[in-house]
Amino acid sequence: MRIVVKVGTSTLAHATGLMNIRRVESLCEVLSDVKNAGHEVILVSSGAIGMGAGKLSLKGRPTDMPTKQAAAAVGQCELMYAYDRLFSQHNHTVAQLLLTGSDIEDEKRRVNFHNTMFRLLELGALPVINENDTVATDEIVIGDNDTLGAIVAQTVQADLLILLSDIDGLYTADPRRDPKAELIPVVESLTPEILALAGGNGTSLGTGGMVTKLRAARIACEAGIDMVIANGVRPADIYRILDGEPVGTRFIGRKRI
Repeated sequence: MRIVVKVGTSTLAHATGLMNIRRVESLCEVLSDVKNAGHEVILVSSGAIGMGAGKLSLKGRPTDMPTKQAAAAVGQCELMYAYDRLFSQHNHTVAQLLLTGSDIEDEKRRVNFHNTMFRLLELGALPVINENDTVATDEIVIGDNDTLGAIVAQTVQADLLILLSDIDGLYTADPRRDPKAELIPVVESLTPEILALAGGNGTSLGTGGMVTKLRAARIACEAGIDMVIANGVRPADIYRILDGEPVGTRFIGRKRI
């Protein structure tokens, strides 16, 4: 299988913005083992701005563009250093790709991205992808890594997209506010009722929320790719997802006829 795993800032970092070392180590170990089993793995990783903010001792996620870009420049270094070190311990080589909206919208650049990705996979590398927050200013084109994860999955014709977040999946209501909210295990179709369940943004350090996850689900499902939303606090749940066990919320992909 070709698997795209998107991991959010809330999974990678503590509330301080500093790296959650134990969880990142666990994630890299699981993905290395999945790769050892013969699967192709692509990691779409958030966290550059959040971790940069933590390393720069900022009180929260910056709101002005120059500080966002400065934090991203610092945080991306820390992210890739950690990934390179941890995946190398399991004999896997990582490759960094930083994308902007232009890389997706422009046909020639998108083809170049496509070709590079497939060559990296042929060479056995593990691509680590993030939006190029140090130069990107138009956050409308991509703007969040849930959408980026779906675009990557679509581009590389993945078999499965997994979004690791700070919530177990899609609920009938906001579980943080409604104790009666129930997890929806399977979504067969993105109906207006399902889309209406989306709330606002996620954590203070991230940009995602259920809105972006449902947007990603639409992109993935229309490309015929199943997508799963699961809680990133348990990276080992990736094993259960690949075994077909009911984890989080699975969106069933169906290509348009």
